[in-house]
Amino acid sequence: MKSILLIGLGRFGKHIAQKLYELKHEVMAIDVIEERVNEVLPYVTNAQIGDGTNEDFLSSLGVRNFDVCIVAIGDDFQSSLETTSLLKELGAKMVVSRAARDVHAKFLLRNGADEIVYPERQLATWTAIRYSSDHIFDYIELTDDYAIFEISVPKTWSGKSIGQLDIRKKQKINIMAIKRNGELNLNITSDTILSDSETLLVLGRNKDVQKSFKI
Repeated sequence: MKSILLIGLGRFGKHIAQKLYELKHEVMAIDVIEERVNEVLPYVTNAQIGDGTNEDFLSSLGVRNFDVCIVAIGDDFQSSLETTSLLKELGAKMVVSRAARDVHAKFLLRNGADEIVYPERQLATWTAIRYSSDHIFDYIELTDDYAIFEISVPKTWSGKSIGQLDIRKKQKINIMAIKRNGELNLNITSDTILSDSETLLVLGRNKDVQKSFKI
């Protein structure tokens, strides 16, 4: 369990709070708008109405004591930048800031952010890949070149074993798990028989996955 300071409770920040609650982390939530603070009260350990650009207010929170500080402000880049900078000046261990564009990311990184998230861009990428093919059910980008895909078993693979298909050598991809009826099977061996009623969780370079599954 981690202690997390979450600043900015718009739609993105609210979803973060709800997910952290599900993951059973301790969350202190901050926003300048009282209504937003009230909406996340069921999901957080504590919440306050306050301005992240106010140094005295931030200092009173004891930012050094949090494992991660997330700046989820999306509608005011100047406030996001000032908040990020102040957090680092006050000794925050890890600052993760939201960016909409590359130029924002550069300024945030120069002014204290340890990592950047692009929620709109990441969701757009996922949506484009997920719905550009009938065979892809999920997608997790790891780097620019590598990703994890949940993808249907090709009919030509059905009834054959992983070893028989020699997937890792011939296709240059790794099958991490097999999913059937919502259940994951992580016990994958060369003798595992594939079925076209299943989906595969596949790790590999994007171009190798695209080639293997004719995407």
